[in-house]
Amino acid sequence: MGMYLNPSAANFKEIINSKIYVDKSMMIAKVNGRINDSGRKFVCVSRARRFGKTITTNMISTYYGKWGDAHTIFDRFKIAGNSNYGQYMNQFNVIKIDLNGEYAACMHPEKFFDILNKDIVKEMQDQFPNVGIADEDSIAKAIQKVYETAGEQFIILIDEYDVFVRDDSIPQSMFGEYLKFLISLFKNDALRPALALSYLTGILPVIKDKIQSKLNTFHPITMLDAEEFAEFVGFTTEEVEMLCEQYGIDFAECRRWYDGYNQGGIEFFNPQAVVNACLNHKFKSYWSATSSFEAISDKLKYNFDGVKEAVIRMLSGENVKVKTDKYTNTMTDFKSCDDVLTHLIHLGYLAYDEDTHTCRIPNMEIRKEWFNAIDNDAEYAETNKVIEDSKELLEATLKGDEDAVAKALDRSHIHVCSNRSYNNEDALQSAIYLAYIYAINKYTIIREMTTGKGFADVVLLPAFPDMAAVIIELKHNKSAETALTQIKNKQYFASLEHFHGEVLFVGVNYDEQSKTHECRMEWFNKE
Repeated sequence: MGMYLNPSAANFKEIINSKIYVDKSMMIAKVNGRINDSGRKFVCVSRARRFGKTITTNMISTYYGKWGDAHTIFDRFKIAGNSNYGQYMNQFNVIKIDLNGEYAACMHPEKFFDILNKDIVKEMQDQFPNVGIADEDSIAKAIQKVYETAGEQFIILIDEYDVFVRDDSIPQSMFGEYLKFLISLFKNDALRPALALSYLTGILPVIKDKIQSKLNTFHPITMLDAEEFAEFVGFTTEEVEMLCEQYGIDFAECRRWYDGYNQGGIEFFNPQAVVNACLNHKFKSYWSATSSFEAISDKLKYNFDGVKEAVIRMLSGENVKVKTDKYTNTMTDFKSCDDVLTHLIHLGYLAYDEDTHTCRIPNMEIRKEWFNAIDNDAEYAETNKVIEDSKELLEATLKGDEDAVAKALDRSHIHVCSNRSYNNEDALQSAIYLAYIYAINKYTIIREMTTGKGFADVVLLPAFPDMAAVIIELKHNKSAETALTQIKNKQYFASLEHFHGEVLFVGVNYDEQSKTHECRMEWFNKE
């Protein structure tokens, strides 16, 4: 065993002995299907921070590497029930590199790749003393000698492969050295048979104009499309339900805070946030502990046409269209609004729907980061004012102050319409949602909810007991009384089957001529 070559299972043992560990070992069955498959054995898995990239890398290293007997670890996990469980266990020489950690710890960063090469080659000399590995050999050359002499294959794992692209503190001159390092390992036909699997992880997918153009062998598994790895990107609904029950926390509230991502029909939660909520028995934003809202605000400075409009629409609860195919997967080379949004999807600040090709703000935790990002941005001062006013609007609504609600909607509607062009009915719904954005702290807000004999435009379902539900119906060039009557006649309240208590009916009409809103309210008790 060495630091790099067939490292011990210590890191993975520490992970699985944590107070909370969710068994994701069935991912190994998916990886097994890629071993020695010439078209699929080069994989680049990109995920946002805190979505378990390093944990997965340690699991793969522990399962495949020749460090000892992996049965002692995996026999208790789900993978043990798989028909091919032991097929590749401890069968390969694993070279595992945490690129970020290694570079940060290097005393002579300008010589990083020379030092890394020598250290790994030295470990290979020690483990294969009869192969004839020379001191001046590259890692690639040493691997090739072992394969040709002993017939043994390797798996290469590189965690945080993209650090030389996204870390501004690393001199650009280092990138050329890094590219040579990657090409020597992964663009070498003579070496290819010696590699059973090459597995890179990072926040960004394979960099198109800097890496993919040189290493077109790598297949991207991303936050846009995780393919067969979708259920392993985060915690699934079933896994979170189990944790919530075990730790006595409310699943619905956990979903409101940390859910919102979906791949291939599989719903998944932010794993680290769920773990923290379970251990602390507190729902809050844990995102800022490892990253910053500045990741959003920095990108908003790229004020391409459509960025501000898209942000306001997403803050008001909408999905927005996004074209993801032209983004080059870098931190700086943005050419359009689509590039900015795609980048934020990869960072986890937006969720992507591959069926509709749209993105959205996924949950309460991330929404708070967006609020922080626009808080000090002059471009979003009006938006921020509407959001700040929304607390007073909610209070006015629950007090039955119809005039105050109408005036607040006037302000919100004007702001929304000044930033996008769409029909007035859509504008009204977006204005309502943005105006009531503070309510997301206490309510689940549902648009066009199927209720009774039709669809309610906006429904506020309380997240806490002893709070009133709110049903809002919108009309255009009619009357607020008409909207209120529709709520009652179509019995929109009937579908709130799990809710019992006070329901506030809110009828709103927007008059196109006067550009003003009218509001009528009525209380109803649902037993």
